[in-house]
Amino acid sequence: MHDDTPTGLRSNLTSYGDPEFALFLRKAFIKGAGYGDDALDRPVIGIVDTESGFNPCHGNVPQLITAIERGVMLAGGLPISFPTISVHESFAHPTSMLLRNLMSMDTEEMLKALPVDAVVLIGGCDKTVPAQLMGAASAGKPAIQLVTGSMLTGSHRGRTVGACTDCRFFWGRYRADEIDADEIAEVNGRLVGSVGTCSVAGTASTMAAVSEAMGIALPGSASPPAVTADRMRIAEATGTRAVGLARERLTIDQILTPAAFDNAFRVLLALGGSTNALVHLAAVAGRLGYALDLEAFDQMGRETPVLVDLKPSGSHYMEDLHRAGGVQRLMLEIRDQLNLEALTVTGRTLGEELADAPAPFPQEVVRPLADPVHRGGSIAVLRGNLAPAGAIIKQSAASPALLEHRGRAVVFEDAADLAERIDRDDLDVEAEDVLVLRNIGPVGYPGMPEAGYIPIPRKLARAGVKDVVRISDGRMSGTAAGTIVLHASPEAAVGGPLALVRTGDTIALSVSGRSLELEVGEEELVARAAEVADRVRDVPQRGYAKLYVDEVTQAEEGCDFRFLQGNEVVGSVPRRH
Repeated sequence: MHDDTPTGLRSNLTSYGDPEFALFLRKAFIKGAGYGDDALDRPVIGIVDTESGFNPCHGNVPQLITAIERGVMLAGGLPISFPTISVHESFAHPTSMLLRNLMSMDTEEMLKALPVDAVVLIGGCDKTVPAQLMGAASAGKPAIQLVTGSMLTGSHRGRTVGACTDCRFFWGRYRADEIDADEIAEVNGRLVGSVGTCSVAGTASTMAAVSEAMGIALPGSASPPAVTADRMRIAEATGTRAVGLARERLTIDQILTPAAFDNAFRVLLALGGSTNALVHLAAVAGRLGYALDLEAFDQMGRETPVLVDLKPSGSHYMEDLHRAGGVQRLMLEIRDQLNLEALTVTGRTLGEELADAPAPFPQEVVRPLADPVHRGGSIAVLRGNLAPAGAIIKQSAASPALLEHRGRAVVFEDAADLAERIDRDDLDVEAEDVLVLRNIGPVGYPGMPEAGYIPIPRKLARAGVKDVVRISDGRMSGTAAGTIVLHASPEAAVGGPLALVRTGDTIALSVSGRSLELEVGEEELVARAAEVADRVRDVPQRGYAKLYVDEVTQAEEGCDFRFLQGNEVVGSVPRRH
């Protein structure tokens, strides 16, 4: 924004051919809602309202808006809320990822259309925060992120439980006949203790943490649970700071710099956060012209141990992390690995904010560097003839014994094939085999669902098998654990090598060697590729789904639409040192 850019109600005037008439008309209509001239002369702070009856992760949004409005008015601004799409993981068919880009477009276009001098983005559920950051990055206005906060934990027969790592744990026990239908029904009502996002290091909590690390959210804002006074105070402070952003014209591109992304990737790794965050950060960075450098990310991972004892890599929950000092406590522990000169929405650098952070105190959730939860880094990048453009594995949540493994492939053609055969007693599968699921990538599904968490075949689960190597071109929930290779790129649906695997082939996984290889000769692979090229796929013929399939990029580019990315590549993140 330039100093001569119109502000307040004078900005983004409707085109009638007469700007003064457009302003006159705009004021006439909004005065009909009871606003006076004094209010209308103040900086206008937009508040993105993502409340939805289908989104319990955002169930506290009305209370957050009230607190934000209070903060805006205390600072002399005019708060005005407006709605956008709201996306929930469990209520979006076929997958929430399909709608993330649509929500980002909604956010971007509303920010461009409305007369707002700064905006507070209220997001929480997995795809909402990245969608808002993507849209805001493209719109280019001053913006500040406020997450809704995590849910409270519940209790089942004396054990603390929380969504959704424990959802998967108990469902796995049910599939293995270790608990009965009555107990699984009982635990269903215990897993989610309140409104708010998942209480573990899933995508929602991870995006909250990396938003704070990037400086696009206030210090201390990532960890307060949704239904606490701390969360409401953060909302009030966010509203107050939004007025400052408007007056200082501190635009989002001044915050989301390469240094900020470096800090985000570092915190993602030290947190043991969701693999999904890598895709989302690639998308946000891509809006600003920065490409994801997987090799640089992998090197950063080798240097960054997991320090937060948080499910699924550890044993605690988000409310425990909040009591332990939150993301600031983690950043203090890895302070020497962060870019402390990065500017934050406070107008101060990350280093300045950490210097004023509460002093550390004894706690068990954030470990010291000398005693990490996992020494090897949480996420590793794999290459090989099965993933020439890369694949990833969350090694901190995998079985150590399976990180170096050769096994026979058992192939599932798509999600429907998996659902039809995975629980059959006659499924030809052993614990040493490698399960392969293809055609669940960005184009293949479409929407790249979280189906990469392939369930343990029922016959193996009943025999006590807890983990097997699994490979797909899809995603996995950040709440899940297992030896699972994800985002194999290019995906099968666009001709990637995963399409060439046949049941009975040998696959070699080496996390230490960062390799993923199909042990089949090149001549045979060429012959198979010719067969695959002749297959006819069903693809959407109309509407948003067609737009998605036609324009979506692969995982390493963020699964964004090509036409939404920055006009040119100006650099890469994380930066190599």
